[in-house]
Amino acid sequence: MSDNTQFAFAPATGVGSMPGGDARETARTVTGSFEDFPYLAELPARGPGADMIGRTAGMLVELYARVEPSGWRLGDRPGRDTRRARSWLGEDLDALEEFTQEYEGLLKVQAVGPWTLAAALELRNGEAALSDAGACRDLAASLAEGLRLHLEEVRRRVPGARLVLQLDEPSLVAVLRGQVRSASGYRTHRAVDRQIVEATLRDVVGVHGEGPVVVHSCAPDVPFALLRRAGAAAISFDFSLLTERDDDAIGEAVEGGTRLFAGVVPGTDGPLSDPAGSVMGVRTLWRRLGLSPGLLAEAVTVTPSCGLAGASPEYVRGALAHCVRAARSLADNPE
Repeated sequence: MSDNTQFAFAPATGVGSMPGGDARETARTVTGSFEDFPYLAELPARGPGADMIGRTAGMLVELYARVEPSGWRLGDRPGRDTRRARSWLGEDLDALEEFTQEYEGLLKVQAVGPWTLAAALELRNGEAALSDAGACRDLAASLAEGLRLHLEEVRRRVPGARLVLQLDEPSLVAVLRGQVRSASGYRTHRAVDRQIVEATLRDVVGVHGEGPVVVHSCAPDVPFALLRRAGAAAISFDFSLLTERDDDAIGEAVEGGTRLFAGVVPGTDGPLSDPAGSVMGVRTLWRRLGLSPGLLAEAVTVTPSCGLAGASPEYVRGALAHCVRAARSLADNPE
């Protein structure tokens, strides 16, 4: 597992998903916008298998999933949905490789984390894998091996890059609180013990022993302390969902060397404030916590609030550029 305090992150990057279905144009946009921290984008508009659940299901080892009317369901053998997910991932990797020739900076790849995957993938009976402790263990082990192979493939294609792994866990809070609905919709699955959640996350985080792992959640009440104990070097979140209840956990995270990926730029079309205005809330939080302004640039990476799949291509280009300008404003004027 990586040492959280020894890794220098870049000041701005994206979250993951992008609009449209053109892999080359997307790779061109991402690498052009974030010259020192691009990422392997997802293009869910292409259909099942290009969405984040389908893409990650396609990475699993010795477990396979297919699309049913109710969602993704685990099965015995790879079918066309698995092949399609892997084909689109290959297409995206081809495009990224083309635009990262001789690149030697940070490069982020995303996958769904074990608990959101367990909440989303169905067993044969139609219930979420989350309902079966053994299925959760098998799924986490398969995911860890799949991620190991995926990271090896990205290293082979972009050998000079320093890889950052992002685990997307939007359902994590619902898993911890017992809020994931059953197939019938009339009840919810039992909350998973926090120690089990933490241990499973730690195992999956540990697969990226050569680099840092970011855990992303765009839900309220992100469990900062749990994620830090599980080995996350950085935590990515929608800044607008923070409340003062999060203050202590954020202060401890910053002082412990954990990087904050602050989602301050809206993920859907709308007017963008000036760059300084976008990070005003971050400065206000810093003052409220009594943290040194000099820590801002060291502790915060600016991102959109969540994925950008629902935005227009024109807005996306402006939003990514805005992240870079907002990060520069934060570094130049920390007070």
